[in-house]
Amino acid sequence: MAHTLKIPAATELKFKKIGLIQPFDFVLHLPIRYEDETKIIKIAELEIGQTAQIEGEIIFAEISFRPRKSLICQLKDETGIIFLRFLNIYPSQEKQLGRGKKVRILGEVREGYYGLEMIHPKCHISNENIQLKQSLTPIYPTTAGLSQSTLRKYILVALKQVKLNDTLKESIKSQLKLEDFASSVETLHNPKPDENRSALLERSHPAWKRIKFDELLAQQLSMRKHYQKRQNKTAPVLLEMKLLTEKLLKILPFELTEAQRKVWKEIKNDLLKTHPMQRLLQGDVGSGKTIVAALAALQSIENSYQVALMAPTEILAEQHYIKLREWLKPLGISPVWLTGSLKKKEKNAAIEQIALGKTQLAIGTHALFQASVTFNKLGLIIVDEQHKFGVQQRLALREKGKDTDTQFEPHQLMMSATPIPRTLAMSYYADLDVSVIDQLPPGRTPVITKLINEKRRQEVTEKVRQACLKKQQAYWVCPLIDESETLQLQTAIETRAALENQLPELSIGLVHGKLDNAEKAKVMAEFKAGQIQLLVATTVIEVGVDVPNASLMVIEHAERMGLAQLHQLRGRVGRGAAESMCVLLFQQPLSQLARARLKVIYESTDGFEIAQQDMQLRGPGELLGARQSGVPMLRFADLNEDAALLEVAQKLADELLKNDPETATAHLQRWMANKPDFLNA
Repeated sequence: MAHTLKIPAATELKFKKIGLIQPFDFVLHLPIRYEDETKIIKIAELEIGQTAQIEGEIIFAEISFRPRKSLICQLKDETGIIFLRFLNIYPSQEKQLGRGKKVRILGEVREGYYGLEMIHPKCHISNENIQLKQSLTPIYPTTAGLSQSTLRKYILVALKQVKLNDTLKESIKSQLKLEDFASSVETLHNPKPDENRSALLERSHPAWKRIKFDELLAQQLSMRKHYQKRQNKTAPVLLEMKLLTEKLLKILPFELTEAQRKVWKEIKNDLLKTHPMQRLLQGDVGSGKTIVAALAALQSIENSYQVALMAPTEILAEQHYIKLREWLKPLGISPVWLTGSLKKKEKNAAIEQIALGKTQLAIGTHALFQASVTFNKLGLIIVDEQHKFGVQQRLALREKGKDTDTQFEPHQLMMSATPIPRTLAMSYYADLDVSVIDQLPPGRTPVITKLINEKRRQEVTEKVRQACLKKQQAYWVCPLIDESETLQLQTAIETRAALENQLPELSIGLVHGKLDNAEKAKVMAEFKAGQIQLLVATTVIEVGVDVPNASLMVIEHAERMGLAQLHQLRGRVGRGAAESMCVLLFQQPLSQLARARLKVIYESTDGFEIAQQDMQLRGPGELLGARQSGVPMLRFADLNEDAALLEVAQKLADELLKNDPETATAHLQRWMANKPDFLNA
């Protein structure tokens, strides 16, 4: 771009900051709003809140020093007078805005102390040579030191340089009622005065529809191409031998639900194929994903292949380790535990067992993909809470499983207890096969949710006392404050001390992320055994903790937490036969977003409904978590507003890849020319 436009080096760096590198990036740097410099409004016709262009004569100009230095002017036309206030004034501006000068002003009309006013409006000396603009003036997203006039200059040059030929055939545009690409771009950069202003701002204009559709189509084509690419890779065929899987099902103290059987069948069939499985297993809190993962692991082990199970936190990895060890020990399988906090001797012993192939199942955190860890024969990777890992972390683990002799890649099963809204799954997970456990096991009791003001804290403490005296157990969760683990830990310690003072008859434990592995395991074991009645915890207990006798949870400062986290925490209770309750303690004043979140969690226990509401409140970015590292976020389309467009784009992507690969390639080249290869994940 620099060669064609001769951009000064300093300006080029600023352009790079906002992602403007190739000429086409400038073409797609679309306005966030517009100013109307196509007409002059009379002062008498101005309305408060309106951004308008006026013209007249300065009849008063004076420097004021209170409360800060500013230039106060009065502008008069034939219909009235308006005040103008200019801050940070230079001598040249004082001269330009002197009494008797004729000026053209553009700004927002406000209610001032003495009547209508504009603060720091845009200003031109008025003369006969200034023509009114023929189109609305675009205002672009920018960065410090990059002016609107500089942006407009280079965008204009790019629009002349880049061939905006249509990547879609006339038959497709006609069928889908889409505008031409070139005219859509032109309309958005230089809309005529009679264009529908509100449709442009709300992004519902036909020109916006075309840009959004093209973006969604490019994303779908990328994801589907990656899906096809995976079909051409080779993976070990893991035959269904039913030796260990059948044994496990016989010794389990429960029956699989229909939903678990359905997803197990889908996974089982994938493992029989010659290309790598890449399946996302979704299930609400407590739906029983771990047993399905255990069955998949056993199918790999039956075929003499190793399995790696990775979780984002030590407490979750440890819960998997304890549960799987309990299930698999009777089958003669002893999982190995590998995390960063292990002592050097234990860690080296675990790494050696994995490398020699003596370990059939390795469970741990990101320690599993460190350079020192090598697998002897890895057949299956299971990643829990996969959205909490970055793309590079998941890739590193998969690379470890590549067999240099056979070129095999391991199968991958990704699990998520944060249900993913349908449009999000269609958009960002279109490269995966998705299985959903949409049924809870029998015996799970519905959890009653209560919203209680912090001022009634004493009542809540009494409720905890009564529950524990009835031989039940409770959690008291402290939130993450200011993203500081130190502050969170301090809060948890102080909360425990206060509760011990108020509830001396109870045994109160404490668990947090800074405890070492052995201490954490000891506290959790004591809580599970009923020796600890009340567990004060930080949000480390968000996932994976399973204590059926715990029937009450108190969450402090619930207004500070996200919906997914509140839903996950609430899922720690209601796992036994006793009626369970989750108390959300909140502090006022509540922000509008906090109020909306608490309303959703209070009214719904359906994880998919909560996730959908969460996406509407926050957008898809935060729901995707670390997955977005390397995945192109949508710039123009909105998954809530444009779900119908996404469905059409998905169908067309499949159609083009099958019947018109040339069009698919041309479209992808336009939209993904300078994007990184995010599709390896």
